[in-house]
Amino acid sequence: MRILASGDIHGDINLARKLADKADRENADLVILCGDLTYMEQSTEGIIGPFLEKKKKVLLIPGNHETVATADFLAELYGVKNIHGYSVRYENAGIFGCGGANIGLHKLEEDEIYSLLKQGFERIKYLPKKIMVTHVHPSNSKMERFTSFFPGSKGVRKAIEEFKPDIALCSHVHEAEGIEELIGNTRLVNVGKSGKIIDL
Repeated sequence: MRILASGDIHGDINLARKLADKADRENADLVILCGDLTYMEQSTEGIIGPFLEKKKKVLLIPGNHETVATADFLAELYGVKNIHGYSVRYENAGIFGCGGANIGLHKLEEDEIYSLLKQGFERIKYLPKKIMVTHVHPSNSKMERFTSFFPGSKGVRKAIEEFKPDIALCSHVHEAEGIEELIGNTRLVNVGKSGKIIDL
């Protein structure tokens, strides 16, 4: 399975079109959007449509710039899936997620982040491959070195250490775009707004 993962689009329709073109060019089976689709709840129009025009399946989560309700609205409007607290199965892979962040207006507490990830994980834990999708990065990761404003999430870290997904995707810290590291055997990737091709 080939995935195009991206985050922090922030309502940029031209960027959404470029990412959709990339998904098409790279023959991605699935597009995963790791939150901050909008800019402070504005500019929702045209963010999901370009991917559907290329006949791509889309999964999304909210970031810290939109509420779960806005992510649900976009998912329902375009017939795609918001996996905040949920999971889906594609072939032999389970994908589970939690959007939002541990800062900001729509702040989630660390135990809530962990609980939502556990909720999704429980439904797909029997599958041989697992992908965890969050907006915020885990605490004690390389990504924390790129920002003094956005602390990593202890809830995300705990989930990675306990559930041991094959891949963990995040965005949030723009300056850490493209950074990868291993936490145990989990490949952690900050996908950034330019998008990252993930082969599973």
